[in-house]
Amino acid sequence: MWGKGILVTVSETPLLDKIQTPEDLRAMPESDLRALADQLRTETINAVSVTGGHLGAGLGVVELTLALHYVFDTPRDRIIWDVGHQAYPHKILTGRRDRIRTLRQGGGLSGFTRRVESEYDPFGAAHSSTSISAALGMAMARDLSHGDNHVIAVIGDGAMSAGMAYEAMNNAGALHSRLIVILNDNDMSIAPPTGAMSAYLARLVSSQTYRSIRETAKQLAKRLPKFFYDKARLTEEYSRGFWTGGTLFEELGFFYVGPVDGHNLDHLLPVLKNVRDLPNGPVLVHVVTKKGKGYGPAEASPDKYHGVNAFDVVTGAQAKPKANAPAYTRVFANALIDEAARDDKIVAITAAMPGGTGLDHFEAAYPDRTFDVGIAEQHAVTFAAGLASEGYKPFCAIYSTFLQRGYDQVVHDVAIQNLPVRFAIDRAGLVGADGATHAGAFDVAYLACLPNMVVMAAADEAELVHMTATCAAHDSGPIAMRYPRGDGVGVEMPERGIPLEIGKGRVMREGSRIAILSLGTRLAEALKAAEDLAARGLSTTVADARFAKPLDRELVLRLARTHELLITIEEGSIGGFGSHVLGLLAENGALDRGLKIRTMTLPDVFLDHDKPDRLYARAGLDAKAIVAKALEALGGMAGAAKSRIA
Repeated sequence: MWGKGILVTVSETPLLDKIQTPEDLRAMPESDLRALADQLRTETINAVSVTGGHLGAGLGVVELTLALHYVFDTPRDRIIWDVGHQAYPHKILTGRRDRIRTLRQGGGLSGFTRRVESEYDPFGAAHSSTSISAALGMAMARDLSHGDNHVIAVIGDGAMSAGMAYEAMNNAGALHSRLIVILNDNDMSIAPPTGAMSAYLARLVSSQTYRSIRETAKQLAKRLPKFFYDKARLTEEYSRGFWTGGTLFEELGFFYVGPVDGHNLDHLLPVLKNVRDLPNGPVLVHVVTKKGKGYGPAEASPDKYHGVNAFDVVTGAQAKPKANAPAYTRVFANALIDEAARDDKIVAITAAMPGGTGLDHFEAAYPDRTFDVGIAEQHAVTFAAGLASEGYKPFCAIYSTFLQRGYDQVVHDVAIQNLPVRFAIDRAGLVGADGATHAGAFDVAYLACLPNMVVMAAADEAELVHMTATCAAHDSGPIAMRYPRGDGVGVEMPERGIPLEIGKGRVMREGSRIAILSLGTRLAEALKAAEDLAARGLSTTVADARFAKPLDRELVLRLARTHELLITIEEGSIGGFGSHVLGLLAENGALDRGLKIRTMTLPDVFLDHDKPDRLYARAGLDAKAIVAKALEALGGMAGAAKSRIA
């Protein structure tokens, strides 16, 4: 408008501000979507710069997210995001923009899709390669109920390295249910770069006209002798595969469309509309995207910007957490490199997590002895078993929560055959911002029940060095060591690891009335609790069990015999270390002599994301909770006095 001879422009409301739900999005003209994509990308960058989280994957699917919600009638039509790393733009568009800066914070939005969070999240995900199986189940439920909604699974090319994805596709091809799978190829690992010709071909083969002509030709060909029919069918499939790719998916029973430029809405929208309107059968749409798209630092370093701390939007510099001690993951990597320098039989295996497990450092030192098998934990475990059977010393480094996926192989291929596979179990205990799906709560329970298995837990970073040496020296069967995410406690580090005596713990502090037996990094909290109890006149012993299996029978029975109260504490679920201690005491009659015993474990719930110290307080596994447990067990003695621990 004009004011006193000066042209004053009135800025319009940003398009993103008009979107409360995908229904608002679908009311917009297609011509607005490009500008909306730019705003959505900016909002995603700004939000993650505050909270930290998974950045690159979400930036790569901004246009795809818009297109899916624009073309399909969500939430009636189901969109299942594999893993969920890429779902932040989806959350912004589905009524959660006002909370997007609470991502991964206590009480805030999950970093993954979550059914209880929104009706637009029809399936929770955080482990990869589950989307096609879940989507197929939903599609069959729709068919059984005579429904007509669409089901769309979005899966990344990395997740396609897992066998589960192919199991689901094989089943989908056989069932011939109406299902759409979007293959998000963000590593250019399957197809060459796309352009106008590939976009044209994708639109052509996904069109109803092409499908109709194809079906007519098939019916005519069926009237030919079988030899000619078979040749015609193969010629059509493989000529289409030659020009567009996708022969593998066709063999699994999918109609393949693509590759499509996932950042070009003029290419993406018509293809999605075409596949939406196809009458039956499973379809795979191959979409090529760029991880970190639209943000220079993330495009230049997609690995570093996959998961980020809070960062400066202008420079891309990430905030570095204050650290007084080296991270456990790096301690393990350095210790393994040191062991490998003295033993050329040591090899390392990771399941698509070289950086997360520290094996990227090992690979830099020993590239020929490092194996990244992709998102395939089952294969990783049996691959390690094969190496062990031939005299090598494999260290299979897998997060606790991901090792669950290879449990049958741990039992059948490793433990039953008593093969010396070394399991380096990272992210043991509560992990903080990633929440329940990534917490390492169950590994002690599911490993310590296995014959032949040795299970250790490091109390600090120095112990982890010694346990790595213990694994390297242990050739008589499988052995596992668990350690947490994050930094150590700042203890003095040894020059090199010294193998521990299998099944022997250590006493850290001698007392006479209360005994606290810790497994893992709760040892520091146990020592704080002992100080508090001593100040109350309650003499307290603190011991580090080191081993969940085999138990240090001599140590456990001595503590039971010489103390009034025995407390076990661990960063794991019920059924783990404390249960084994209870079994030993019951077997030896210690409970008949009036011993008071309490086991402190993670509670029997899935704990949501928060800072680790807050989570452990909520779980009742900090020093304050140990003191309260001791006073309660002793009948409230000195209970009126407040804990001296801040």
